[in-house]
Amino acid sequence: MGRLTVVASVLQRAVTLGLLLAGVLCGGCASGPAYNPTAFNYQIDEASLAQAPLKKVIIASTNLGPPSSQYFSRHEALIDAQLARYFTEHGIEVLPQQQFTRAYNAGVRAYGNPVDPSTGKVNRKTFNLVIQSVRDHLRQTSHPDAIVFTDIVELAVPFNIGLKHLARWDGVTRKPTLQGPGNTVSSAFNWEVPARVSSLMVSVYDLDLKRLFLGRGGLSATDAIDTRSGGAGFTQRRELLTNNEQIAEGIALALHPLIPMARWPGRAR
Repeated sequence: MGRLTVVASVLQRAVTLGLLLAGVLCGGCASGPAYNPTAFNYQIDEASLAQAPLKKVIIASTNLGPPSSQYFSRHEALIDAQLARYFTEHGIEVLPQQQFTRAYNAGVRAYGNPVDPSTGKVNRKTFNLVIQSVRDHLRQTSHPDAIVFTDIVELAVPFNIGLKHLARWDGVTRKPTLQGPGNTVSSAFNWEVPARVSSLMVSVYDLDLKRLFLGRGGLSATDAIDTRSGGAGFTQRRELLTNNEQIAEGIALALHPLIPMARWPGRAR
């Protein structure tokens, strides 16, 4: 083997080794999103949306399901406003919510309140009549392409993943928070006990009241570890839904792929 051949062979091995080392060092720095198996299994009517893409929507001021828990209700308007900005940023016009509210209140006067204020139960027959009257009014006036319902729903999951005791639900990963004078957690704390957490569910219906889309994205934990009891149990957090970044993440997750999320953590279909 000549000298030039030997030098070329050595250089080739050096380049190959360098590429392998670079792959090892950068393997944990991949630009793709981290896979989260809890990403919601969205439902979307792709054929209808391809035929009539959404250009103008209105966000309902009532839940599609039962009313949200009282400690969430004061945050609903803030989340709806943030959702409206997200639609607008992606080229979809959002009509004033007051148009829905006025039509809904007129429907309640005509057919009765579908929500029992003492129990929170929803009379579905009455609700459907009220929503149909809202649809009829919107069809004659502002002509939205769809009605968007937003529900803050509550789930229960444990903070039991890894040494950092993470929780995952609906596409998000969250750390536990502490509440109280101390900053330690009892060694006897049972990390398998579920804590209450919240998610945003988004349902989109056209003016024929056919569902076009259903999605859900995780928001934040409702419960914190109570350090007053030596960190042995959960208590409800004093401040709920105040982290705008977490709300923005939940909205992006809840609307994917109606509005594609750049780093959606679910598995591609």
